[in-house]
Amino acid sequence: MPRKRSYRELPIDKLRWRLDPAALPFETTEDLGPLKEIIGQKRGVEAFRFGMGMDKPGYNVFVTGITGTGRMSTVRKLLEEISKKKGRVPDELCYVNNFKNPEAPILLRLKAGMGSKFKKDVRDLLGTLKKEIPRLFESQDYLNRKKEIMEEYEKKGKDFFKDLDKKVREEGFAVVDIQVGQIKRPGVMPLVDGNPVDIDQVEAMVEKGRFPKEEFEELKERQARLRGEIDQIFLDLRSLQKEVQEDVEKMDRLMFTKMATELAAPIRDRYKSKEIDNYLNDMLEDMTENLQIFTRQNQQALPGIPLLLPEGDPFQPYQVNLLVDNGDKKGPPVIIESYPTYRNLFGSIERVVDRSGVWRTDFSKIKAGSFIKANGGYLVLNLLDALMEPGVWPALKRSLKTEKMEIQTYDPFYLFTTTALKPEPIEMDIKVVTISDEYLYHLLLAYDEDVKKIFKVRADFDTSMDKNEESIHKFAEFIKMKKDEDSLRSFDRTAVATLIEHAVRMAGRQEKISTSFPAITDLIREADYWAGQENLSVIGEKHVDKAIEAKVYRSNMIEEHIQEMIDRGTLMIDVEGEVVGQVNGLAVYNLGDYMFGKPSRITASTSMGRSGIINIEREADLSGSTHNKGVLILGGYLRKKYAQDKPLTMSASIAFEQSYSGVDGDSASSTEIYALLSSLSGVPLKQSIAVTGSVNQKGEVQAIGGVNEKIEGFYDCCRKARLTGDQGVMIPESNVKDLMLRKDVVGAVRQGKFHIYAVRSIDEGIEILTGKKPGEKQSDGAYPKGTINYLVNEKLKELAEGLKKFGEKEEEEEKKKGKGNPAFENP
Repeated sequence: MPRKRSYRELPIDKLRWRLDPAALPFETTEDLGPLKEIIGQKRGVEAFRFGMGMDKPGYNVFVTGITGTGRMSTVRKLLEEISKKKGRVPDELCYVNNFKNPEAPILLRLKAGMGSKFKKDVRDLLGTLKKEIPRLFESQDYLNRKKEIMEEYEKKGKDFFKDLDKKVREEGFAVVDIQVGQIKRPGVMPLVDGNPVDIDQVEAMVEKGRFPKEEFEELKERQARLRGEIDQIFLDLRSLQKEVQEDVEKMDRLMFTKMATELAAPIRDRYKSKEIDNYLNDMLEDMTENLQIFTRQNQQALPGIPLLLPEGDPFQPYQVNLLVDNGDKKGPPVIIESYPTYRNLFGSIERVVDRSGVWRTDFSKIKAGSFIKANGGYLVLNLLDALMEPGVWPALKRSLKTEKMEIQTYDPFYLFTTTALKPEPIEMDIKVVTISDEYLYHLLLAYDEDVKKIFKVRADFDTSMDKNEESIHKFAEFIKMKKDEDSLRSFDRTAVATLIEHAVRMAGRQEKISTSFPAITDLIREADYWAGQENLSVIGEKHVDKAIEAKVYRSNMIEEHIQEMIDRGTLMIDVEGEVVGQVNGLAVYNLGDYMFGKPSRITASTSMGRSGIINIEREADLSGSTHNKGVLILGGYLRKKYAQDKPLTMSASIAFEQSYSGVDGDSASSTEIYALLSSLSGVPLKQSIAVTGSVNQKGEVQAIGGVNEKIEGFYDCCRKARLTGDQGVMIPESNVKDLMLRKDVVGAVRQGKFHIYAVRSIDEGIEILTGKKPGEKQSDGAYPKGTINYLVNEKLKELAEGLKKFGEKEEEEEKKKGKGNPAFENP
């Protein structure tokens, strides 16, 4: 039969907040509308909207909060909402060739949807020119004009040669072609007997006496004079030929310019822009200087001689590099960059190797990154990822401070220094959202002075929200929204109530609901899975419980192994009986994805001495700084309570038995005091009651963390051994509002098999553990006889007097030894 509860034992309704499913105004989530707003992050959402609405430099947003609070999904939803409301689609960006300075490509801005059209129009213009210009140069009109120029040239040439031939014959010479290697050149030869004869042959005839010498000398002089005249005539012919070539080229340019201007006129009319006009003028002017590109396709290779053409497309310099295409956008772009490398974020200038093995590039190799694609809109990135990538954080800060972006390839080692481009900088109008944890934010704020200038708004996401009717209803709508998004089964009101109760437990406080929506979403999906295993169309309470239990089971192998060691006695934990100087403390093990509690035996040993309280964990370098502080507070408590009329002279050691991996935190400081008081008073402590709670120097028991896990951990130990009806856990009263115990633990308490006690002070706690009154200090400074405080005080007095007597005895013995020794006698 269960024993009668004391006034300090907590009633059932304090152990777990329960949501009555009947209080929910729906049968299943089908009766609800999906959630259309963001819940639980009022502060963060207001700050975020403010930052996005401030149209001034530097108002970018730093979103902080722990992982699992739905930061990314919330930011995405808010930005999509803001983007739809704003509506305006930013301009499109194009890079085109700078024909006067190819190393500095020109940036063109066009309205949304016009960039791709402009690129197509230029491509179509080039295609038309490729077809029409060769036809132009083959047209009858062109051929007639060229023929007129050539006929005039031929006429002048014939006149030159006609006069030359007549004059040469009058002088007794003839014009002949002289072969010099593979080249023929005109020359004059004297006529002898009506036939042209080489001057060398005439000279041989003179030597044989067959031709007069005087006449030969005269021939030589006339030949030299005629040869000079012929050379001059051919020089004149070359000048004439050059002049004709220039006339033909001039005609070609005029005819090309006329046709190309007519073909380009629709583009000028469609895009009324000074920059585009200038670009088209420069493009056509460059084409007039390179008309050979239109005739290359008709060139034929000579037999045995390969036709060497330049590498690549000759029309490539006239194409348009569409850097940012917003044609399919309906509002400002929202880009979430999940892999923020320098190239992905800021773009690059690609390079290719030409035939000579040299790295080359041009304006068409300029590629945009997400930072530029998000211009006029919003860019979201994870801060830690950005900091880890070389060069990203400095480039991001520089661009946000200057509001300009100059595309360059990140090349820290200057490996590619040839053919570098310097594109025209891009004016930036962008909102950047970085997602980070609080620690990294404060670290940057302290060490990077630019953060305050470029991230002026912080949106801090909380881990929980207030629990009230409104938030409970919105939570139910959230479940409905996720059910619709993932095409899941409906949740009945019992399943919704169980999910909300679990969210309260996740928050760690009965008056709060957790905002760790990613984890809650996982539970929603897993509950749907378990309902599917039973071929049910509606998810109920048991399916949510099954999802929670299965999630725990997947992660609690270490917990079960520790429990096995306790069950088999490897780890010594007593859950029954009474022992002096020994108490069950409670520790929490955090595995990252799972947290559980287990008892740990704490012992205290006291003796005469002056060493004070010895923390064995600290002496073994297994104690953390917070635990060290807690042990030092014990000394303060003992001095305040028991050393006002005598010195506190004792040696006491405190140890966590079978603890080999380190101890930290002060949640066991009250437990250690109970062990000390038991050791000093000689009164045994109940091993059936485990203790947790920190303490201050006034003896007030303070709140600790992980209270639910600690209680459940000791309950599991007792359940595995045997529930006697006397077992329980003692917690600080300030932790009562944090209780959200498992249903089986609440059931055991309801049946009187387990008990939860809440205490405000060490005196209340020692009474529960020993069954004896602690005793209040009387007006004379003494404690009532038989109380715990009286026994402790008397023991401390006894230790102090004993130490004093022992010291006096030692002093007397030293004096006696000194008298018998001549070395100590006065001379």
